[in-house]
Amino acid sequence: MIGLRFLAISLLISAALSAPQASARESTQAAFSPSPEAITLVQATIGHAEHSIDLAAYSFTSYKIADALIEAKQRGVEVRVLLDKAQGKRHYKAIKELQDAGIPIRINRHYAIMHDKYLIVDDSTVETGSFNYTANAEKHNAENVIVIKNNKKLAKEFINNWQKLWDEGEEYQP
Repeated sequence: MIGLRFLAISLLISAALSAPQASARESTQAAFSPSPEAITLVQATIGHAEHSIDLAAYSFTSYKIADALIEAKQRGVEVRVLLDKAQGKRHYKAIKELQDAGIPIRINRHYAIMHDKYLIVDDSTVETGSFNYTANAEKHNAENVIVIKNNKKLAKEFINNWQKLWDEGEEYQP
């Protein structure tokens, strides 16, 4: 009996040690504005980046998000920002701060409106929803943020879309 138990335990340990390591666990979070939880979730998602952040935004005027992106860049994270053509017609201080920090910014003029609002972190986490990257979204509008962590298949779909939009774009000229 002891021999059989020992054999069973040995087989379980051996199987566990030889099994491929599981990737980080997938998780999903949501937050809604106007409340501090929405902007906090966006900032936290940016703050967890280790390698890369690619952002696509219809509207971008948020100093809080600009500051989080600049801090990520200063930590060595590659940050790239893609904006709708409407952002290229106006001179927003938050966008200027990104540019001054050396963050590449492109404008996509290919569509009537590039109405996307998402960012991809480390090729595995996506933040999306109706939440524009603006102070109005944070403080006045009813908007939503959803973050899907460690879903590489979904992230790949967003990466492919983002790259297409980026390739269609042109360098931001204030």
